[in-house]
Amino acid sequence: MYHKILHKTDYTYQVPVSLCHNIIRLIPRSTNKQFCKRSVVTISPEPEVLVEYEDFYGNKLVYFTIEKEHKKLSVHVLSEIEKLAPAKERLPKNDLVSWEEVCRLTHTLTPELLDVKQFIAATQMTMADEAIAAYAKESFPAGMSLFQGAKNLMTRIFTDFKFQSGFTTISTPLSVVMRERKGVCQDFAHLAIACLRSLGLPARYVSGYIETIPPPGVVKLIGVDASHAWFSVYLPDSGWVDFDPTNNMIPSERHITIGWGRDYADITPLRGVIMSSGSHDLQVSVDVKRVWEGIQDRES
Repeated sequence: MYHKILHKTDYTYQVPVSLCHNIIRLIPRSTNKQFCKRSVVTISPEPEVLVEYEDFYGNKLVYFTIEKEHKKLSVHVLSEIEKLAPAKERLPKNDLVSWEEVCRLTHTLTPELLDVKQFIAATQMTMADEAIAAYAKESFPAGMSLFQGAKNLMTRIFTDFKFQSGFTTISTPLSVVMRERKGVCQDFAHLAIACLRSLGLPARYVSGYIETIPPPGVVKLIGVDASHAWFSVYLPDSGWVDFDPTNNMIPSERHITIGWGRDYADITPLRGVIMSSGSHDLQVSVDVKRVWEGIQDRES
């Protein structure tokens, strides 16, 4: 199965910008579930400095600088992705391993788990208060397998919380999300991660896309797909297993991974600094187009 993703970010500035420095994190990485065949980044105006590199987590970054005056900035990223295998819900090899045992293993000094340990400590965006810690414990009674506990947590967040765009910003504390029981995919991913880390379990934030499927007989509109976020837990011998609490599903052929980190701050799509005194208008559109498919769409 192949997808083409076009992610457009367009800024219009009220006052001309004389200088800008930006970092793009929008190039999908290759994993054991997908292969990024190519990714083309188009920037207008043309930057004076353009550098591609990988960050600490292996995500692909593009740093650029524009040193001439401009009133508009466009960053368009066109990527081609091959999904390597039909995605279906399948149990990890060690589904019966309890969350307590996984917690014990990941807190040992085993060299091969050093990479996992960095996803245990809470960050500013994934700080758990008493209410969040108590919410986590309901999904992880004594002896519960980590896989089943994470799946239960995913379903509870989907059921208990309302998706409401515009209610939160990326700076809204999780305590507000927990109290008001509403937010967006980034909030739900952060909440799940906070729950898991409150128990001493490793969890990471995954940034990507999800392809939208229109109802039968309805033509899909261009640009209506969206950036998406979910969470991932580590299971010894099985690796990282993804969960999407916004849609209550194990990420499937419709999910495309850009990258991951401890939270949103590690994988912000576009971040920069500008020299200007005015405000700006931002327009973002995402189009995920399936260009070939070997299996039929399946809804979770």
